[in-house]
Order: sequence, then structure tokens, then C-alpha cells
Amino acid sequence: MIQANFLSVLLGVLGTQEIIIILVIILLLFGGRKIPELMRGLGRGVREFNDAKSNVKKEIEDGINETKSTPQQ
Repeated sequence: MIQANFLSVLLGVLGTQEIIIILVIILLLFGGRKIPELMRGLGRGVREFNDAKSNVKKEIEDGINETKSTPQQ
């Protein structure tokens, strides 16, 4: 929720011209061939993060279910 608000505020401050200028600078710095490689790497990083996040969530849920199923003494 906080990230969505931050992103909307950030994009609200940046206009269309500023975004285009930033994209042109990125294109000039990295070149047309390097950008797809950067995006693939970014995609892999996001995918690994989401996998790790879902694994942690599953482990927490399994731990909760395990403690509920065992009788308290």
C-alpha cells in the first residue's frame, strides 16, 4: 500500500517530457543492445524475489497449521 502511494506520487511529479528525457538518457548510456539484457536480469531478480516470498509465506502457513494440528499439553 505504501509502495503504491509512493509510486503514484513519484509518477505524479514526473511529467511526460521528463519521462521521455530519462528514457533517452538511459538509451544513450546503455545502448539498444544492452537494454534487453538489463530487463531480462531485472525480470529474473523479480521472479526470484517473488519465489522466495511465496516460499516464506508457505513455510509460515505450514508452521501455523502444524501448531494447530498438534494437541497442546
